[in-house]
Amino acid sequence: MLARMNGSRLTAAAKLQAQTIGLSLAFVPQGRKSIMSKEREINGQVAGSKSRVSLSPGLYLISTPIGNSRDITLRALDVLAGADVLYAEDTRVTAKLLTLHGLTRPLHSYREHNAARIEDRILAELADGKVVGLVSDAGTPLISDPGARLVRAAIDGGHHVTAVPGPSAVTTALALAGLPVENFTFAGFLSSSANERRREIARLSLVPTTLLFFESPNRLAATLADLVTILGDRPAAIARELTKLHEELRRAPLSVLAAHYESSGAPRGEVVIVVGPPGQADPQVQTGAALDDRILDELARRPVKDAAAIVAGQLGLPRRVVYARALELKATQAK
Repeated sequence: MLARMNGSRLTAAAKLQAQTIGLSLAFVPQGRKSIMSKEREINGQVAGSKSRVSLSPGLYLISTPIGNSRDITLRALDVLAGADVLYAEDTRVTAKLLTLHGLTRPLHSYREHNAARIEDRILAELADGKVVGLVSDAGTPLISDPGARLVRAAIDGGHHVTAVPGPSAVTTALALAGLPVENFTFAGFLSSSANERRREIARLSLVPTTLLFFESPNRLAATLADLVTILGDRPAAIARELTKLHEELRRAPLSVLAAHYESSGAPRGEVVIVVGPPGQADPQVQTGAALDDRILDELARRPVKDAAAIVAGQLGLPRRVVYARALELKATQAK
């Protein structure tokens, strides 16, 4: 649908449709043409034009919209149009994006199961002086996407590697969560194994930053339950369907979020979990009977090391201090 209707306004339905990417959607912002006309020429072409631009040979990591198709950058369009060949995890998604902007380029699959075989081919293309684009299905390449080994190999091979920055679900969720942003740790997807997931969370329990995770909707309730058990009832946010029509930000303590998704079931769409950093330890539970009660409660359910990590994370105490006390209590129990 072209968004030029002789100056008339788009209907409400068309406005909503224009916010999302689809097979038949071809939204071109009204002001695009005037913006392009004001752009300085880059490499002999106007930025954002559909004609091929002159690019230096090398590997280009091209960020793409995470939901709203209008979030594509002009430079990303330049590189998509100018690349000799493009690689994507899901070629169907990238084909939609190219069609949306009237672009046609050679497009091949690059995913985890074929990476070892395809990387040799890409490195050969780089050695031949080609412009190769690695495209994320949504967001920034390499962030919970394949490609890190390819980038390392390209660098080791002396090839030019650069990025075309753009949308990222990580930074978008962080900005919207209402939690501290000065320092943060992105931990990607936690393990699908419950025991390993709990161990991973325990290792992160003393990291003094805001934590971010990607999570499957089907595992969200279980993961939130583990987070509140191990990290304590920290402030948190669930970011869902970012930049899309049904974007949702739910901000609450971890216990409230865990209870909500336990009762409501798995949500639709992609999810980012944002958890606030550990608070200051309560002086009332740093030592003495209150601390011992916390440790004994965890020792009844799990090994000493895991119990110490959980209590330390919940109270903001040094893990070595809690671990030493947990060993003393465990020895006392054994007598």
